[in-house]
Amino acid sequence: MLILGLDVGEKRIGVAKADSNIKIAIPISTIEVDGNEFQEIARLTRLYNTGAVVLGLPRSNEGNETAQSLYVRNFAKTLTEKVPNVKINFQDESLTSVEAEKRLKARKKTYEKGEIDAEAASIILQDFIENFREKAETTPKKTNLAEKTSQKIMLESKKATHKSKKFLKLLVIPPIVLFLLLVLLGGFLWYKNSLNGSTLNCNDDCPVITVNDGDSTDTIIKNLSEKGLIGNELAFKIYLKLERSNTVFKSGTYYFENGRAYSAGDIVDILELGGGSDNVFTFTVLPGETIFDIKKKLLKLGYEQTEIDEAFNKRKYEGYLYGETHEFYKETPVTEILETFYAEMERIIKENDLENKYAAHGLTLDQGITLASVVQKEAHGKEQPTVAQVFLSRISYGIPLGSDVTVSYALDVIDPERQIYKDNQSALLVDSCYNTRRYAGLPCGPISSPSLSALLAVANPSETSYLYFLTGDDGTMYYSYTEAEHNQKIRDYCQVLCNVSL
Repeated sequence: MLILGLDVGEKRIGVAKADSNIKIAIPISTIEVDGNEFQEIARLTRLYNTGAVVLGLPRSNEGNETAQSLYVRNFAKTLTEKVPNVKINFQDESLTSVEAEKRLKARKKTYEKGEIDAEAASIILQDFIENFREKAETTPKKTNLAEKTSQKIMLESKKATHKSKKFLKLLVIPPIVLFLLLVLLGGFLWYKNSLNGSTLNCNDDCPVITVNDGDSTDTIIKNLSEKGLIGNELAFKIYLKLERSNTVFKSGTYYFENGRAYSAGDIVDILELGGGSDNVFTFTVLPGETIFDIKKKLLKLGYEQTEIDEAFNKRKYEGYLYGETHEFYKETPVTEILETFYAEMERIIKENDLENKYAAHGLTLDQGITLASVVQKEAHGKEQPTVAQVFLSRISYGIPLGSDVTVSYALDVIDPERQIYKDNQSALLVDSCYNTRRYAGLPCGPISSPSLSALLAVANPSETSYLYFLTGDDGTMYYSYTEAEHNQKIRDYCQVLCNVSL
C-alpha cells in the first residue's frame, strides 16, 4: 500500500510517497496553496490508489504545539471534508525544513524552494514509518491460549444468556409487529449488502466508464451496472437520494483496477471528484516488470504491435524504465511514453550518484542496474541489501549466481509460451547468456525494472558474508555460508517454492 506524506505550509505543500512494503519515503512534488490544493491531493490519492496520508505536525523545541500546529489541524479537518475517504495520521516534526535543506545542499548545488518542501515531506513520512515499525515491534504479545480459551467460554456464556433474554422478550411481541420488524431488518440488510462492492477479478479486461456531458444519472447508473461495478441499481439510487443528494458526477473516463473492491461510496467519490479527461490517460510501470509486461499494457491501450516494436528497438529499455505513474495525452507516441520513464531513471541515477557507487564495487553502471534488476525479482525491502551482498560475493569468487529468476527471463526471451522447455530440469539448461545457472557472472543485461530500494541495495550492500540464500515456504529469507547448510535449509524450509515451475 502507498502512503502520502504532506509538509503543509501556507504557500506550498510538499508531497512525498512511500510503499508500506519497501518503507522508503521519496519526495515527489509540491502543491501550490491557491484554492485547488484539496482537489490536487484528491487527485494524488486516486493516482496512487491510497487514502493513507501523513501530515507533519509542527512542534516547538520544547515539544509544544504552535500556531502552525493549529493551522495544520484545521487543514486536516478540511481535508477530511473535501476527501471523505482519506485516513489522516499526524507525525510530530521540528525544524524539518532545515534538515531538508541540509540534505539538498549535500546532494546538489542549486535547488528550488519547492524541492525543500518535498524533501521535508519525505523526512516526515520516513519518521512516521520508522515510528510505526518501532511501535509494532514493541507491542505486547497477545493473550496466551489458556487465557483466550477462558475468555471465549465466558463470552459465549454471556452471549447465550443474552440471547435467552432476547428470545423471551420476542415471545410477548405481537406476531404482526414481529413480521414488520423482520421485513424492515431484511430490507436494511439487503440495502447495505447491495452497497458493498465485490472484488474485481478482471485481469486484462477491467471496467472503463465514460461519463459524457449531459448524461443523466439513470444512464450513468445503468452503465455502472452493466460493467458489474454495482450490484443493484435501485439500492444505488436510494443511496444517492438518502446519503449523497448533492452529488454531481463529472464528465471524463474512469478506469477501475483489478483486485480492488469498490463500494457505492467509493464509486460516487470517484465520479464526483473527476477521473480525468477523455484526452488523458495514466500509464504505470511497476518495479519488477519486464519489457514484455509493458508491451502487453501498451497493446491493451490500443497501440499497434508494429509501433510498439519499433519504439522498443530504438534503444535498450529493459531495466531503464523507472517504476512510476505518468499521465499522457491520447495518441502520444509509444517512443515518447518510453522516454518519459527512461528520463525518470536517468534522474534517479544522477541524484543517487549510482555510477560512482557501483564503480566502488567493481561494476559499471549497466552492470549495477543489471544486478539490481535481479535483486528486485529475488527479494523485497529490507532483504535486498543482503541478497545483493550474496551476489557480489559470488561474483568475486567466480561462483555462478545461480538465480532462477534469470532462467525465467531467458525462457521469456526464447520460449515465452513454454512449448519447448516444459519442465524445470530442461529449463535450467537453456542456452542463454541470461542463464546464471549455466554461466558464471552477471546476465547479459537487466531482467526487470528495478526499484529505488534495489538500486540502492547494490550500491550499499549489507556487511554480511553469506554465499547462499532462499525464500522459504513461510516467506522468510534463509541465508547460509556453505552449500551443505544451504541444502539442509532447502529440505527444512522450501519444499513448495523451491519446486515451482520456472
